[in-house]
Amino acid sequence: MPLPTTVSDRVLSTVTGAQLPIPDPDCLIHLQFRRFAGCPVCNLHLRSLVHRHQEITAANIREVVVFHSSAAELRKYTGDFPFDFIADPDRALYREFGVESGRRALLDPRAWPTILRSVAHTVVAVLRKREIAPPAEPEGGRLGLPADFLIAPGGRVLASKHGAHADDQWSVDELLALAATKAVSA
Repeated sequence: MPLPTTVSDRVLSTVTGAQLPIPDPDCLIHLQFRRFAGCPVCNLHLRSLVHRHQEITAANIREVVVFHSSAAELRKYTGDFPFDFIADPDRALYREFGVESGRRALLDPRAWPTILRSVAHTVVAVLRKREIAPPAEPEGGRLGLPADFLIAPGGRVLASKHGAHADDQWSVDELLALAATKAVSA
């Protein structure tokens, strides 16, 4: 299945019930696909985005995060994030954007340092009652792979990345560099 080079106009419902137009007529969309609600690796990555949220919004980028969990499950873990979260338990968006699952999500040695760091962070946060524990049996399983898409206001996909393992996504620096380069050329 060919990957989209443009994204048709649509309205997605966030986990809070807000209606979100994609593409956004006024800014770039960083559409990111994550694994499951409460995923320690995903939460560690999302915290890096929160830390630099002002830079991201100053670059005219809106964060939209898709999980293959239900809205009810996502709401347990996403209340303090300044992003739009989309529940896709049937994986319709995952299929449309060619986002896969596979054992390599966890078995690729390049992911192991982050897996260990994220699990340690989660254990400490749970013990200190700052976060709730991730689900023992996550909806949709543990083997999802991340993906990132940068979408222009007109719907053109300016850049994309399909992760090879659980920790293979754009860093904030990569996102900002892509936005600066691609937005000028768009």
